[in-house]
Amino acid sequence: MVKVCYDNDVETNYLKDKNVAVIGYGSQGKAQSLNLRDSGVNVILGLEEEWKKLDSSYKLAEEKGFKIYSVAEATKRADIIQILIPDMAQPAIYQSEIQPNLTAGNALGFSHGFNIHFKYIVPPKDVDVLMVAPKSPGPRLRELYTENSGPPALLAVYQDYSGKAEGLTLEMAKAIGCTRAGALWTNFRDETESDLIGEQTVLVGGLMGLITTGFEVLVEAGYPPELAYFEACNEAKLIIDLIYEGGMPKMLFGCSETARYGGLAVGPTVIDEHVKENMRKVAKAVKDGSFAKKWVEEYKAGRKNLNAMTEEMKNHQLEKVGAVIRKMAGIEK
Repeated sequence: MVKVCYDNDVETNYLKDKNVAVIGYGSQGKAQSLNLRDSGVNVILGLEEEWKKLDSSYKLAEEKGFKIYSVAEATKRADIIQILIPDMAQPAIYQSEIQPNLTAGNALGFSHGFNIHFKYIVPPKDVDVLMVAPKSPGPRLRELYTENSGPPALLAVYQDYSGKAEGLTLEMAKAIGCTRAGALWTNFRDETESDLIGEQTVLVGGLMGLITTGFEVLVEAGYPPELAYFEACNEAKLIIDLIYEGGMPKMLFGCSETARYGGLAVGPTVIDEHVKENMRKVAKAVKDGSFAKKWVEEYKAGRKNLNAMTEEMKNHQLEKVGAVIRKMAGIEK
């Protein structure tokens, strides 16, 4: 079993009088910086002027009253640098703006281990390297914090130069609200690899493939696309909600007995050993670094394949029918 820590397990006070520079003010950057500040932590932001042209996050940060510096200047002023810009943007910003301005004893913080684990960022030996990965999107992290709650988080220490990295990691988790729910200790490898494998086989790739294929099979069998959408996509939310609330048993007993029998008896013939073997191949590509290499190459080449695949999904019949159904239901305007 993994070790789980809560608020009362945080016994150190390493964040006192320390400056935390949050790099980026997107979904996680906004939530974590606000939560840290509301917990009494000294927070500054590292944002580049050119980022003003890309989105509204810079203006939002100014409106919240944060002290904003360039990434380089924020790094110079900080004791702890929490890097919350997108994975693929991190290495270049780190190399040009962060690494030259680190001093011995600084701490580098992440909320995903991708660049550290796959060594696209190689920190110097005289800094702490830690991770606090909230298991929720940024807006939900902030919402829960304001309700005196929080989501669980994964914690890890990659490098402990100061001898205080574990306590510092726990304090960061507490300050953003995650030890209210419980923070689980792991390591950079396990967090990174399990996250990528889960996204590809289940949460994004697997669900999209299952829903889209189910829709196509129903349409090919002669059923109206609208009915196919309800059966293959719309009702998936109801099933996931039941699983989220009470696991597979609540979902099974929340369905009709016919659905329960069909799911248990026929489901394994669809998601069979062949599918499991495909998932094992996905896991292998993540673990040996070949997926990371391919994704980095795709990003550097301008994301042409990613953009093309995204457009293909947006233009699929499932989405055209779905847009109509969602408007009918008042979900989408």
